[in-house]
Amino acid sequence: MTAAVSVATDLPAVGTPMFLVLGEGVNFRSRLESVDGDTFTVAAPLETTETAGLTPGRQFDVFWAPPRTRIVLPTRLVAVSDEAPYRWTLAPTEAPRQSNRREYVRGGGGAAVRLTTETTDAEGALLDISEGGLRCWMDEPTALAPGDRLTASVPLGTAGELEVEGTVYTVRDAPHGDPGQHIVLTFNTPESLARMIRHYIMEWEIADRRLRAS
Repeated sequence: MTAAVSVATDLPAVGTPMFLVLGEGVNFRSRLESVDGDTFTVAAPLETTETAGLTPGRQFDVFWAPPRTRIVLPTRLVAVSDEAPYRWTLAPTEAPRQSNRREYVRGGGGAAVRLTTETTDAEGALLDISEGGLRCWMDEPTALAPGDRLTASVPLGTAGELEVEGTVYTVRDAPHGDPGQHIVLTFNTPESLARMIRHYIMEWEIADRRLRAS
């Protein structure tokens, strides 16, 4: 870790949503839990609890999204808690930087999702979405597996109806004893669909802030 990194002054407030970039175009929503000296902890994303390769020493970027910018912080995974509440301890490897690269922010939830292949037609509920993928809950198990190609359809409020071709990234049992599965999809979006998703997330964030303030 370079001397330029000052964890206490460079990180946002505890509780701020953060995004963990664990693959090209793939990020997982988390939040900053605490800061302790030269390390900090984040909530472990539910989707990654069974993902191979997430061991101490793994390096990846995290970012957060103040208005009109993205702050990216390269980090190294120091420790993974082995009991609830599950936390990851991270250490910065470089100073944070503003990024002009389009980092995918996740948001939203609750809309109906339809996933279709030649052999599958399943309906579920949106958990969150970004320009690079979505996460949904299916209350009944499906035959989908990582790598499967499919079509996803989801209404995004006033932004319109989204229909994209995507790839299954992960499939895991729903947590907390809930029935069904959580499925993460990745996809590439042309600018017209990316604008639709950004519009939907912006509306969702405004509504969420108003709800929290009430």
